[in-house]
Amino acid sequence: MDKTSLITGITAMLLAALLAFTLTPPVRVLAFRLGAIDVPKDNRRMHKVPMPRLGGLAIFAGFSITTALFCEYAPVMRALWLGGLVIMVLGVFDDIYQLNPMVKFAAQIGASLIPVLEGVTIDFLGFGGKYFDLGAFSIPVTMLWIIGLTNAINIIDGLDGLSCGVSAICSLSLLGVLCSLDPVPAIALPVAILVGSCAGFLPFNVNPAKIFMGDTGALFLGYTLSVMSIEGVFKVHAALSFVVPISIFGLPLFDTLFAFIRRIAKRTNPFKADKLHVHHRLINMGFNVRQSVAILYAVCGILGISAMLLTDESRIRTVIVVLLGISILLVNYYIFRNPETRAHSGIDIAHNGRAAYPGAEIPVHPEDMLTDEINPAGTGTDTGINSNTEDKKSDTDKSTETEKAETIEEAGTDVR
Repeated sequence: MDKTSLITGITAMLLAALLAFTLTPPVRVLAFRLGAIDVPKDNRRMHKVPMPRLGGLAIFAGFSITTALFCEYAPVMRALWLGGLVIMVLGVFDDIYQLNPMVKFAAQIGASLIPVLEGVTIDFLGFGGKYFDLGAFSIPVTMLWIIGLTNAINIIDGLDGLSCGVSAICSLSLLGVLCSLDPVPAIALPVAILVGSCAGFLPFNVNPAKIFMGDTGALFLGYTLSVMSIEGVFKVHAALSFVVPISIFGLPLFDTLFAFIRRIAKRTNPFKADKLHVHHRLINMGFNVRQSVAILYAVCGILGISAMLLTDESRIRTVIVVLLGISILLVNYYIFRNPETRAHSGIDIAHNGRAAYPGAEIPVHPEDMLTDEINPAGTGTDTGINSNTEDKKSDTDKSTETEKAETIEEAGTDVR
């Protein structure tokens, strides 16, 4: 990368961040006026007070304005602008009116066709030097990738700053992969701009959040990342066009995949939301919101670094990184697949004996039940101490009242 391109990229990133940061407060006011408010009406939501949505408008504006100023008018940019506009409008209506899932899905299908019409498609997959021409399956695979990643980014938007931060880390990882190529592809510039847009909005979205980006932001980020990954990885880095994007977006993709497998296995609606996603599991383990988000940031960062290492020509390093990534995902899955997994280790309860998140079950350990049966009053337990204290206080009060009555009776006085 030459010096001029580097300066241009940094300038564009900073401008996008500034625009998103500046526009977020007025977008917050607009959300209240339009009634785009997320009310915590069920125990799946982690926030306790109504929160404005539509924050994604600031991200969309920062990205669109900056790319219009710095990027060339190319097919992939037309796909990003037009498709992003469709997805953004869909998100706005959903944040305000809570659209029917089938309406949202139909709109996503329409948006995914725009890159296809512009020639931004996944034509082949490559791994280990071997290439697989998709042929007639190119269009459905492209649409599946776009719709899948769009919804995956939206699904993990369950904690303050999680989806926006993960999108920023994924964008940085994708940017790192693109900058390792010679020459650096033009798509690297809009990727850098997306990093800036996320960074500008994130200060308002981290815990405690002042505004949610809503479906407006989550769907837009997922769509934009999916299209840019097609142009930047599937087309440019042909040798590892399958493994690299899976590694970069591993966290949202695998969380979504496991969610669908889990719901189908339980014979429930695979599209019905639940509170068993990876971020819910972490909260149920006793981690607070910031700790949970930090852990998931770290996992996403490790996967991103793995993707960058995969671009190395060394086969040994590639194999090691692939095995490392698979190991992380498997361990992550087996730890989080059952709420009881941590219950048996004694750390599945939040402090003070309360459920870590609303609706979570508090497991009772056999030793606790045994202790209560043997010594109900408790020796050293909060319940026992309180019980003894109450009993002593009651006896003292009774003695005082008896003495008082005797004194009154002796004196023959009427006390009122």
